[in-house]
Amino acid sequence: MPDKKFNIIVILCLVLLGLSLVPFSSAIAAEEAGDVQISAYPTDPLVEKQAYLQQIHMNEAWDVATGNDSIVIAFVDTGVDLNHPDLTPNLVQGINLIEPGQPPRDENGHGTNVAGIIGAAANNDKGIAGILWKAKLMPVKAVENDGTGSEAKLGEGIRYAVDHGAKIVVLSLGLNKYSDYMSEIVRYAEAKGVLLVAATGNEGNSVKYPAAYPTVLAVGGMTADKKAHKQSNRGPEVDLVAPWDVFTTGIGGRYEHKDGTSMAAPQVAAVCALAWGKYPWMKPYQIRSLLRQTAEDLSGTGWSPGTGYGLLRADRVLKDPYSEHMYKRNDRKELATPISVSKTVSGSFENGSDPNWFSFEAPYDGSVKLELEMEPKGEVAVTHTDAGGAVKDYSLSAASPVTMPVTKGKNYLKLQLQNTAKRKLEFRLTTSFEIYQDAYADNGKQYKAYVLPAQSQTLKGTFHRNNDQDWYMLPVTQTGKLSVRLSVDTNRMDPVLFVQKRGEKGTTIDEGGEGEPESFPETDVYPGDYYIRVSNAEGYVPPITGEYTLAIQYKPKLLDPNGPHDKPYSATVMQSGAKYQGLLDKIGGANWFSLNIEEESLVELRLSGIPRNIRMTMSAYNGKLNPVDAVTNPDGASEALFSQLWQPGVYYIRLTADAAFDDRFYELKAEVKPLAGGYTDIKGHWAEAVIKQASERNMIDGYEHYRFMPDRPITRAEAAAVLVRGLKLTKQREVRYTDLGPEHWAYPFIAKAAQAEIIDGYPDGSLAPDRYLTRMEMAAMMARSMKMSGKQRGLSPFTDVKETDWGVGILKQLKAEGWITGFPDGTFRPESQATRAEFVTLLARMMN
Repeated sequence: MPDKKFNIIVILCLVLLGLSLVPFSSAIAAEEAGDVQISAYPTDPLVEKQAYLQQIHMNEAWDVATGNDSIVIAFVDTGVDLNHPDLTPNLVQGINLIEPGQPPRDENGHGTNVAGIIGAAANNDKGIAGILWKAKLMPVKAVENDGTGSEAKLGEGIRYAVDHGAKIVVLSLGLNKYSDYMSEIVRYAEAKGVLLVAATGNEGNSVKYPAAYPTVLAVGGMTADKKAHKQSNRGPEVDLVAPWDVFTTGIGGRYEHKDGTSMAAPQVAAVCALAWGKYPWMKPYQIRSLLRQTAEDLSGTGWSPGTGYGLLRADRVLKDPYSEHMYKRNDRKELATPISVSKTVSGSFENGSDPNWFSFEAPYDGSVKLELEMEPKGEVAVTHTDAGGAVKDYSLSAASPVTMPVTKGKNYLKLQLQNTAKRKLEFRLTTSFEIYQDAYADNGKQYKAYVLPAQSQTLKGTFHRNNDQDWYMLPVTQTGKLSVRLSVDTNRMDPVLFVQKRGEKGTTIDEGGEGEPESFPETDVYPGDYYIRVSNAEGYVPPITGEYTLAIQYKPKLLDPNGPHDKPYSATVMQSGAKYQGLLDKIGGANWFSLNIEEESLVELRLSGIPRNIRMTMSAYNGKLNPVDAVTNPDGASEALFSQLWQPGVYYIRLTADAAFDDRFYELKAEVKPLAGGYTDIKGHWAEAVIKQASERNMIDGYEHYRFMPDRPITRAEAAAVLVRGLKLTKQREVRYTDLGPEHWAYPFIAKAAQAEIIDGYPDGSLAPDRYLTRMEMAAMMARSMKMSGKQRGLSPFTDVKETDWGVGILKQLKAEGWITGFPDGTFRPESQATRAEFVTLLARMMN
């Protein structure tokens, strides 16, 4: 028999006693309830601290009923304070399964907390009031004093309660794993007409068992602002929620604040007892349906994984009429009623033509099994529309369940009788979900291991069948480092990781608990096949709704492609423009490179790919190994840059680092840019000779990094400077323009050009010194420097210059005297921007 240990769901709550209760004022409660006269209200001195009673509208419910001592409510827990003055009137004989023969005395407090919520005696001038003022509470002690217990004892406790007359069994405890043993116990209780009410759990994860079984009423926790508590477990099995925070009985005759889903579940159980007092003929499934159909929808969708069908409403349970068909208006797809993908729901067919539309959210791709109970037996036509829009028809009966594939997301079901019966037929529909088979199956044996690429990767997998385990094989071809991390998205998995090199002993990692990750630490690996097995802890047999994530980090040890080059005499010879990779795998090591410079050149060295938190230094030496310069990458930077003018000769570059690394390459690149006329960007240019001549005469200036930029447009200020230098103008006059002051770099040049009447401003008083010069303006400036006034006779020498254009006379004279030629197509393009090369060329022609 299974002996898996569980913790009562309040254990987490015991460390959260600092959480403050958010009370509901009587004014707010009255407003929500409307102007209702409350005829039954307990007078117990501490009842005002029981704010949860207002949240579930107990005052209005007590107008109808205040107790039910005709049925027995068992709570399988840590026992009860047998002498608590608020509990003794409502206790009946129970049992102690932990210490047979001893009374079920509570030495933990959890069972006493549960009992007070259900049935603390009312109007006795003591403490608080239970939801049931009169009740029969059966304590079944199946949990150790430290809050832990075995699945075997839990099952034994449920069976004892069922066999000894209990009608309702409260289970404020749970386990993360499904078991056939517990599933059978749950079915046994249902068959005996006993309702099981269980807490969903407090981990903010998947719903615990037994709450997750289809016929158990699963209760989550709600905050004071009517939202699912962030720690309340959620999922397709949630039926409804009740207040998370309570004030209840404690051991030693005390009273205390408590919280958690284990405090919510007994509220629901007590209201179920009130319902059974009003409807003694009901069966458990009808009680469940009643609570679902009277719940206050908190999601706006009818059902959600966090709050189920909504908030427990005790007043509605007792005042609203019960309907066998809680889904009365779901005869069209757009009115489909949301249901859980893993619960039993009840409904009815009003006649043969009455369809029932349902919708459910599939948490993953997988399959859903439909099981039908209906009297008299018959066949139901099922139309399934999956989340992707695919439609398929099935035939469902009590003897023939249906299993259909589903895709993650919203799915629709249409149920309709296949015959044309004209009478009402009631049915119960049980849905159960099974997750998809992952892409790596069939890999359940080591010899079937799925072969992975030899690289870092992350993959997702599932346990889609009984005793599932997945094997993977990583073929390591190069020495390196390997680490593996296995994580899961549900507490229903207790993952185990196993790593083994073929032919060697493996390592099993199982240090965490349910829902916790397992890690294989970074380890040196060598060529060979490495097997990785992903499995669940022992005892996790059935398929599990959830995914695991396997993250593999494989870092091959890299080899320097340049071989040993740790000395100047073994330096790697570099070529301009080529990229060289390398690494420094030894502390204090160095990599040497050499570079031959044949003519005066600007040398730019770029070191990139520097690993994070590594400082690399790039040092340059001349042919005699005398230091030239050095640069180190700044903190956090992955690059270091070096730029310098070198004369012809052999140079050496030495790379060092403050820490060794062998898991990635750095990259070194040299750009050698020979100088022509003092510039790196005119070699081979059509105006190279003219620019060199102008440079030698100091007529022109370049830009930083030894660039002339010959094809860049020239500004009016730059043109004035070139003309002044070329013509050696010295006289200047004061100039005043709206956009030029003495602080402008070109003011002296413009003042001299203006004195020589070479440049002038615009009618609006501006000069626009930084505006690009047009070709027409360039021609005009050259003509003025040569004292040309232009000629009016003859036709325009260029097809794109009209006789009416302002500079046509100048162009006629310059063309006639051979100073300009234009373009081969006969155009001059007067409004195009003049380049620096064009201007210098025209000036040189004029000066020569």
